[in-house]
Amino acid sequence: MKDYENELYKKGIKYIAGIDEVGRGPLVGPVVTACVILPEDFYDERINDSKKLSEKKRNILYDVIMEHAISVGIGVSSEKVIDEINILNATKKAMIEAINNSRVKPEHLLIDAVKLDIDIPQTSIIKGDAKSESIAAASIIAKVTRDKMMYELDKIHPEYDFANNKGYGTKKHIEALYKYGVLEEHRKTFEPVSSIVNNK
Repeated sequence: MKDYENELYKKGIKYIAGIDEVGRGPLVGPVVTACVILPEDFYDERINDSKKLSEKKRNILYDVIMEHAISVGIGVSSEKVIDEINILNATKKAMIEAINNSRVKPEHLLIDAVKLDIDIPQTSIIKGDAKSESIAAASIIAKVTRDKMMYELDKIHPEYDFANNKGYGTKKHIEALYKYGVLEEHRKTFEPVSSIVNNK
């Protein structure tokens, strides 16, 4: 999980940022990104792709990462931005925002499967959250951050079951969409939300 980082450390590069996103697929809410710079001597074998971890483990590792990281930056593209510029562009925008929100400017970016239009050297890694500790750490920070947003939205609209589905199109979520209608936080360009909006 540190092969990519170690190659860069050997070249004298100190501030290596892992970048990842969470929330490209849901029907509701923002896409959230994180930019995490870990110390060279930091390693925690529990850190892995956030999708492979239980919520309890993610929350524990979130605290570990926040305590040890040199810098953590968060980026958010709202559902309105997603509808305006599409999910891929909204993800890239949020990634650049996360980098800009980092207290320390990265010298090199390790990004999960995306190339960014930014003046920092970068390596795009397919399934990077399973191959790089920095990207995995970013995926955990982004996931926990977005899940908190979904818990807050669930308090306001419990009928959509956001606490459990996190905005993804589960059976219960889709049924609630047809029964209670489309919320302001729903992505209007995503199906079946767009069809429901257009049929009104």
